[in-house]
Amino acid sequence: MQKRWVLKSKSEVKKVNQLGNELGINPVLAELLVSRNIETFDTSKQFFRPSLDQLHNPFLMQDMEKAIARITTAIGQNEKILIYGDYDVDGTTAVAVVYSFFREFHSRIEFYIPDRYAEGYGISTQGIDYAAENGFSLIIALDCGIKANDKVDYANSKNIDFIIGDHHLPGDELPKAFAVLDPKRKDCAYPYKELSGCGIGFKLIQAFIMKNDMSLDICYQFLDLVAVSIASDIVPITGENRILTHFGLIKLNTNPCCGLQALVDLSTNKTKTFTVNDIVFQIGPRINASGRIDHAKDAVKLLISKSLQEAKDFSINIDDQNNVRKDFDLRITEEALAIIDQNDSLKTRKSTVLYKSDWHKGVIGIVASRLTEKYYRPTIILTETNGHIAGSCRSVIGFDLYEALSECSDLLDQFGGHKYAAGLTMQIGNIKLFQDRFEEVVSKLITPQMLIQEILIDTKLNLQDIDAKFHRILSQFEPFGPQNESPIFLSQKVSLIGPAYLVGSNHLKMTIKQENSPSFDCIGFGLSEHIQAINSGKPFDICYSIEENVWRGKKNLQLNIKGIRY
Repeated sequence: MQKRWVLKSKSEVKKVNQLGNELGINPVLAELLVSRNIETFDTSKQFFRPSLDQLHNPFLMQDMEKAIARITTAIGQNEKILIYGDYDVDGTTAVAVVYSFFREFHSRIEFYIPDRYAEGYGISTQGIDYAAENGFSLIIALDCGIKANDKVDYANSKNIDFIIGDHHLPGDELPKAFAVLDPKRKDCAYPYKELSGCGIGFKLIQAFIMKNDMSLDICYQFLDLVAVSIASDIVPITGENRILTHFGLIKLNTNPCCGLQALVDLSTNKTKTFTVNDIVFQIGPRINASGRIDHAKDAVKLLISKSLQEAKDFSINIDDQNNVRKDFDLRITEEALAIIDQNDSLKTRKSTVLYKSDWHKGVIGIVASRLTEKYYRPTIILTETNGHIAGSCRSVIGFDLYEALSECSDLLDQFGGHKYAAGLTMQIGNIKLFQDRFEEVVSKLITPQMLIQEILIDTKLNLQDIDAKFHRILSQFEPFGPQNESPIFLSQKVSLIGPAYLVGSNHLKMTIKQENSPSFDCIGFGLSEHIQAINSGKPFDICYSIEENVWRGKKNLQLNIKGIRY
């Protein structure tokens, strides 16, 4: 697929040069720092040397004092407490952290995860009824609840108090809960607004520990789970999240909780150091599979396991569910691609909206993402569930999916989400009308540029500048993730050393150099179509990230090629 190369605007030269001189680093590295709003020696030191002391005081969060007071009362009066969370990775890790902590101080505590299919997302009436029928007087909701006004009212009518710990954007009116913890509240002065749902849970136990003069080391033992939530929920890895992820990865790689150790043991790269990417592709999907295929309470049972053997028993079931998820994913993706391949009008549309009644609801979001990658246009995958049509929607950079769905709202029973991902329900009779309307709206709003995937390049770089010191400093930019992405560099007029060759089915391997530079090994995943042009001997431009490759115990720097042009 053709891709646009977009070079980021350069930062102010004076700032870059001044910072580069103060730190004694290559101007390219100084440019990367300034582009991340790191412009002084002190902020650079905090960036390169994260410390748990830099974490914010949890009592800066609105309602934290009230939340801790209510929990303290509940424990003191031996009330039953229910820890309630969403069924995805963020929700299940949040429940695991808060439940595991408070069960050490309070025996009358349980957790509750709603069924994805029977109850849907967020606080459910069934969950509140369960609490009422079983004598719970306090529910701590994590990663959900910020817009559950009617459900909280219902709980209040049954004399059940709610503490909401959420990180999503509130509505115009907050729920009438006993306490609402959400940095995105308009009246919340908490300095960092982008915590995960599990991060909110972590701040809750941090506050309880501080209020009771306990050692903060007790909450730090949960940092591996917090890092898994941050990576899997794709929240920005900046500020406090970057500190939590940095130390969470250390915990994950040295002394993970039993549940995560069992998942690491199942992964394909258990012998190497885990990164954010490894969480996203190895750990997160397994935890998510539980809620997609069966029930997410299985994931929580795994994550709260007290022994490795217990965790391994749960992890086998989780892995089986993930294998089922992969089978569904593969089959449905193949069926969806075949539908498009066999229909010329679908190939030329600006959008993709596909429906099949037997597609599994738990994986249609994954399939929508795969088709968006393949055809790079707004995509909606629909299936039938409980007598109505459910859909999962994904967009492309720059196109507001939520706005487009709003223009089709008369055909939908309900929809929700944000600019790039959403969900919807409709009546079966509206499918064809919706397909045509959505295509009409997308065609009106989308620009030709939006339909071409872009590679966002940080800066130009001469290959001769890449040495051990450069890479050592660059590696300290990790952990990489949203708003702190692994930098993409542009090097022009590079030349091939020896022939390029293919590995696997469509990956490109080669060795290159620039004038006066050392040579570098390169890997280009999915770039096999370039082999003939490259082997013709003409110079070419590359955009790439720099990584350390380990092969048979030997380490060397490798360029991971993202694009090639002539």
